[in-house]
Amino acid sequence: MRTPKEWIYDCGIIPVVVLSKVEDASPTAEALLKGGVDVMEITLRTSAGPDSIREVSKNCPEMLVGAGTVLNINDCEACVEAGAKFIVSPGFDKELVNFCLEHDILVIPGCVTPTEIMQSLNLGLDLIKFFPANIYGGLAALKALSGPFPNVKFIPTGGIDQFNLKEYLDLPNVYAVGGSWICNKTDIRNHEFNKIMQLASQSRSTLLGFELAHVGINCSNEEEALKSARKLNEIFGMQVEDGNSSCYAGKGIEFIKSKFLGAHGHLAVRTNDIVRAIVYLKSRGYLMDENNIKTQQGKIIAAYLQEQVSGFAIHLQQK
Repeated sequence: MRTPKEWIYDCGIIPVVVLSKVEDASPTAEALLKGGVDVMEITLRTSAGPDSIREVSKNCPEMLVGAGTVLNINDCEACVEAGAKFIVSPGFDKELVNFCLEHDILVIPGCVTPTEIMQSLNLGLDLIKFFPANIYGGLAALKALSGPFPNVKFIPTGGIDQFNLKEYLDLPNVYAVGGSWICNKTDIRNHEFNKIMQLASQSRSTLLGFELAHVGINCSNEEEALKSARKLNEIFGMQVEDGNSSCYAGKGIEFIKSKFLGAHGHLAVRTNDIVRAIVYLKSRGYLMDENNIKTQQGKIIAAYLQEQVSGFAIHLQQK
């Protein structure tokens, strides 16, 4: 079973949600889930916060719900009792952090200075909120902080949206991103849940970055594969690149020298993050073929789905 920390990484996005009415909590969570986002941070910026957390925890078990803008231990206890699985605070408070650690609660304090980061590290934390990211240096600051703090992972929040989230997630010290762009207060208040779903879906698509890498075509033998590649070279001038098990015509067409997965071959789809992609596809009911997962230095670099499309196997590939 995944820990809250692992769940947050798998999703990669933490919508910061401000609710003025408890009855809007579950519809907002459902819209996020339909859009492929299964983590949400419900803030205590309104009095509806704790009861909204309770509603989502009760009615949407597929959603990992946490509490944001937690400023003291009393609020923390109330949120955990309501079902919050993680606690986020805008700044660093040693008393609050120690309370969470003592009760085995995932806590993500806000830190922007080296001093605050060192205080968090001294308490054993390696996951920190960087807020507000756009005010305290954004990408440049996070790159600079990776030098003295190579083992710290950040969740930048503030000034992040679907247009720049990939820039942040491309940084090796960024664990996930947070923000209110997916479900702002106005859209929630106006019950624009379809819009929230669409923004969630767009953000997940940006994060995962699925795109066709190449088409693999099964051939009976090496001779057929090379003949096919050379024919495309003859017609279109596509350069032939010969390998041990296959050959390419250009960059986009691969001819397999023997029958492999798929009646006809495979479709290779690149993704920004293959681990997150596998979790996302699994949540949609598309499982991996466990016998055909390729790793390198302990990391997954390629995987086949159990699903096929029109006789083609589907091959995920890490960008």
